[in-house]
Amino acid sequence: MKNKQNHFLIASFALLIFVMIGYTVKFFPESLTSLDSSIQTAIRGTLPQSVTRFFRIITVFGNVTTQLLVVTVSVIAFLFIKWKMEALLVLSNGFVAALLISSFKLLYQRPRPSIEHLVYAGGFSFPSGHAMGSMLIFGSLLIVCHQRIKSRLLQVAVDALFVTLILLIGLSRVYLGVHYPSDVLAGFILGFGILHFLYPCYDQKRFEWRFLLKQD
Repeated sequence: MKNKQNHFLIASFALLIFVMIGYTVKFFPESLTSLDSSIQTAIRGTLPQSVTRFFRIITVFGNVTTQLLVVTVSVIAFLFIKWKMEALLVLSNGFVAALLISSFKLLYQRPRPSIEHLVYAGGFSFPSGHAMGSMLIFGSLLIVCHQRIKSRLLQVAVDALFVTLILLIGLSRVYLGVHYPSDVLAGFILGFGILHFLYPCYDQKRFEWRFLLKQD
């Protein structure tokens, strides 16, 4: 019970931070623009131009088509090996990502940065759909792999792989000029909070499912 409360507390704190950033974006955007632009300029100015192609590849992993493909393949694979709760976790987070990203973009309607975009990006800027979707979908896969992999060394390697991928996707959006840093930060925070909110429910149902299978 205490562990469940801890997850809900983290989720609530993350949601509070997201609301604070969102409130600032909606009503006092100028207070963030200067800081955002400075960070964005520093990131693009610090990294050599040779990494542009690398980030163009990385950002594809956060595209809607890629995320839909990852969710579909993962759900089918998990159902095939009878990991029903794992499949439900990935599917639920994919659905939540799609629903909330569209809703919040329409709510805040923040224009994208005015600097040169190195990839095409339509629609509004806040929050970053790539950041939030990656946190939810790849974060779900991280949870599943961490629970299912028995080797501690392999656990750490897979965890590091997913965390690095998620962070690089977020960084790519800033570097490519299609999101402000606060867009990416807000997307990460909201996705992180949702993961912590859903995880206790998933873990409990997963335990109950395994117990029922043993009873049979």
